[in-house]
Amino acid sequence: MSLVTLSDALQPALRDGYAVAGLVTLGWEDMRAYVAAAEAEGVPIILQAGPSCREHTPLPVLGKMFRHLAEGASVPVVAHLDHGYTHEDCRIAIDSGFTSVMFDGSRKPLAQNIAETAAIAEMAHSAGISCEGEIGFVGYSGGEGSDGTDPDEAAQFARETGVDAMAISVGNVHLQQNKEGGLDEARIRAIEAVTEVPLVIHGGSGVPVAQRSALARGSKICKFNIGTELRMAFGNALRTAVNADPDRFDRVQILKQTHEPVVEATRRVLKAFKGA
Repeated sequence: MSLVTLSDALQPALRDGYAVAGLVTLGWEDMRAYVAAAEAEGVPIILQAGPSCREHTPLPVLGKMFRHLAEGASVPVVAHLDHGYTHEDCRIAIDSGFTSVMFDGSRKPLAQNIAETAAIAEMAHSAGISCEGEIGFVGYSGGEGSDGTDPDEAAQFARETGVDAMAISVGNVHLQQNKEGGLDEARIRAIEAVTEVPLVIHGGSGVPVAQRSALARGSKICKFNIGTELRMAFGNALRTAVNADPDRFDRVQILKQTHEPVVEATRRVLKAFKGA
């Protein structure tokens, strides 16, 4: 069995100079491909259930899917709740066998974010699992703008919440389809100077690959969330499979043809996070 907590996965990354990919799942086909890619590359992986995934599939079902894949995997696998917005979201995930929960209080005032995240972290730790929190708001491509992380607030947040990983806003944006942006490395250095907590980048698909690699090896950023990039790979593979034979209707046969393209796209992502 290779099921591990987020802390189990990130502390070695912090120590040895690499990062672990938090891969946003939407269903069985992509999560299975992600694990196959991680095994091919010999690296740990974080399977993440975000809000859109949870709208489609209930958390108790996702927990069983993640755990089933982890138990058969040859590499460490984290079962992670991404963007839990309420205490109840996180409680259900814990009860469903997740090994890590991310509570997102980033839209809330600092004191409220700290208090609520600390309560979630205490609940998670009591259950023997990990907790990720977020300080500074990471915006959305074509939507809400970001509110960058203040280093002093980050230090206070890490100290007073007891989180095992801290997501920060340093120029990253959710749902970005290109890699034309880049992260604010001066702000990253200011944040990592005042905390020992492993740092997390949400919206990693929009970060240039060279910068991902450099920061994975040379900063306290130990987790990059990747969603959009791999959703695009899956969507393109599915479109090709559907269009290849207009008379075919068996979705199992169609979906099988997404597996290898998604594995290959995921392997390219994972390679960038390896140590030197």
